[in-house]
Amino acid sequence: MKTIRRALYSWIDRKFLGGCSNYNSLATRKSCRSKKQAREGFRANALPHAKGEVFYGLFAPFRFARKYGFPLVVKPNVSGFSRGSHFPITTYGELLKAALLVKIWWPSSVIEQYLEGRNYRIVVIKDEIMSVIRRYPPFIVGDGQSTIEELIDRENEIRRAMDLYPVIHPLAKNSATARFLAKKDLFLTSVLRDGERVTLHNRIALASGGVVETIDKGDIHPENLPLFLKIPALFDANILGIDAIFTKGIEFPYSRQQVIFLEVNSRPYLKMHDYPRFGHKEDLRPYFTKLESLEIGEKDIF
Repeated sequence: MKTIRRALYSWIDRKFLGGCSNYNSLATRKSCRSKKQAREGFRANALPHAKGEVFYGLFAPFRFARKYGFPLVVKPNVSGFSRGSHFPITTYGELLKAALLVKIWWPSSVIEQYLEGRNYRIVVIKDEIMSVIRRYPPFIVGDGQSTIEELIDRENEIRRAMDLYPVIHPLAKNSATARFLAKKDLFLTSVLRDGERVTLHNRIALASGGVVETIDKGDIHPENLPLFLKIPALFDANILGIDAIFTKGIEFPYSRQQVIFLEVNSRPYLKMHDYPRFGHKEDLRPYFTKLESLEIGEKDIF
């Protein structure tokens, strides 16, 4: 049986987890595999989190929307890389579409309150912050002269010159981008005002052209550090990638702004930390040396 499980995990690893770290035991990975498990861990330890619930049919998400209002997010209960996620959902029509499409990825789904703010991935090893990045959806900034299509080409050339491919993806000029722009009464031929910033997709994911910015760990407000450092112990983890949204920013105390922890990643994708579009690339080798020295049980079984 273990041979079969190892073979299955090897296939899952190649197919869906390429480039993801693997420094936690099977027990730890099981303890935080789903969004529901993470949210329950946050709630039990008085950590700020979004109200949410798991649903299977279509009645529950509409009941949740009536109770808590919009905006909302719908996502698979088990997934990674923002696969199958839909946000921000602001109407019942968008909610119906999301509740149907999310089932492509996983039978159980999550609906949660959505918070507009700054999206962070905080990677924590035991008692230490390894790396912090801020994540952005794909966007371009106008110069008062160039069309959106020209700005996309210019940004893609910058990414190529910075040698960010293939970890960071190019911005797309496809029908999905055109449809997203149309919601804002914009077209690929539209000229943006100087300094005007326009997002090209709602997902904060690398596959859709999203980018990351390295955040100096010294900029983290001291009040926020204990929040991050306590989370790995909740799941008996050697390393976790913690996703959080801060309305003002990580450099401000959490008690003076809205904050929600979204989920934890027991196999965080650390490669993207080496390819920041903004900020400086960090030397993470000392942390990897520590992680590689650990003895990890059943790391090759799903």
